[in-house]
Amino acid sequence: MSDATNDSSPSAPSRRRFLAQSGTSAVAAAVGMGGALQASAQVAPAVSAAPASKGLPPNVPAWTRSLGEPTATPYGKPSSHEVAAVRKMYPGLTEPMSAYSVTPLQELDGIITPNGLHYERHHAGVPQIDPAQHRLIIHGLTERELIFTMEEIRQFPSVSRIYFLECSGNPIFVPPYGKTAAEVTGLVSGAQWTGVPLKTLLHHVGLKKGAKWVVAEGADGAAMTRSIPIEKCLDDVLVAFSQNGERLRPEQGYPLRLFVPGYEGNMSIKWLRRLQVTDQPAYSKEETSKYTDLMADGRARKFSFVMEAKSIITSPSGTQKLTRKGSHELRGIAWSGHGKIRSVDVSVDGGRNWQEATLDAPVLSKALTSFRAPFEWNGEELMLMSRAVDETGYVQPTLAQLIAVRGKFSTYHNNAIQPWRVAASGEVTNGRV
Repeated sequence: MSDATNDSSPSAPSRRRFLAQSGTSAVAAAVGMGGALQASAQVAPAVSAAPASKGLPPNVPAWTRSLGEPTATPYGKPSSHEVAAVRKMYPGLTEPMSAYSVTPLQELDGIITPNGLHYERHHAGVPQIDPAQHRLIIHGLTERELIFTMEEIRQFPSVSRIYFLECSGNPIFVPPYGKTAAEVTGLVSGAQWTGVPLKTLLHHVGLKKGAKWVVAEGADGAAMTRSIPIEKCLDDVLVAFSQNGERLRPEQGYPLRLFVPGYEGNMSIKWLRRLQVTDQPAYSKEETSKYTDLMADGRARKFSFVMEAKSIITSPSGTQKLTRKGSHELRGIAWSGHGKIRSVDVSVDGGRNWQEATLDAPVLSKALTSFRAPFEWNGEELMLMSRAVDETGYVQPTLAQLIAVRGKFSTYHNNAIQPWRVAASGEVTNGRV
């Protein structure tokens, strides 16, 4: 580090039944692998006729009779058959220099988003930064003004925490409404973030009397700038350098980003280069003309930082289809910027009746929480909904309830309940359309 002044810039019975019916076919497969496939004629009466595809039971598929691909690949990648699990550019904002892509929520399971599928939002493209040339300066109302290299940042004690990150514009209040879970609420992801607690660095430089805010600035072309209350900075904010165990990717702020748990995503400044301790907020463009909630009288709410409790059903969800009648499982995710999810209620009749879903462990503060609940479908129309309740007692509202309180002029902080319509055909569509 150096002085700032030198800076240069499921069921067991069904399983037993299956084994009883098909146990002899396993013998046929084993013989076939030994080169005597004709022996399968001895067990033919015990199995049904072979399907049209030669790769289906009781046949031995080609990939079982040959060697697989080599394992020495420099970096692992998904199966070539998993073509749906990709990020897609949002259709309403496609300018590469100021754009975002969404996480394919309907294709994922659990609470951790793979790094390559984590949603991204940037305002001036993605800078390609040499970590050896990157610096973080901390100055302002501090006892010392210091500049840190990446090596020096990593030498401080670090922590790893699982949190969600959500854009405050996820989604907007007005049509057109998306078809899939990704298009509706894809600007949210969950990951394990590793970095130095910001309070560690602030204690290292020392805070002067009057320090009330920290103004964070990014090294991208937009010089993205947001003001963060000092109380939050001394609580759980991280100066992060890794995501899900590997170094940040460029679109997530490589080599260094701020991570502000529970707050709207744009405050977690990427490509972090400067932290200025001040006695007041900066009132930057991104916290005045942008990322503020408009009211009916034209004024804007100041500093609505926290992302309120929210949930979404990811299966079944838009563009998916139920192909059999009987018992099914409804699955989804919930989160809250105020802490842990206490419960999630689900409804299959548009909110007339609710039942409590099961929350999967772990249930963590300010992290995605998986939930699931059984339901029956026998060819009738259903309207699936979920509502989250966080540990403060806050209940996720309907869109009508939200508009009644906030008005319909805001573009941000829409945490309304999302309905999915299941048709008699089994096709699932957005219930808001």
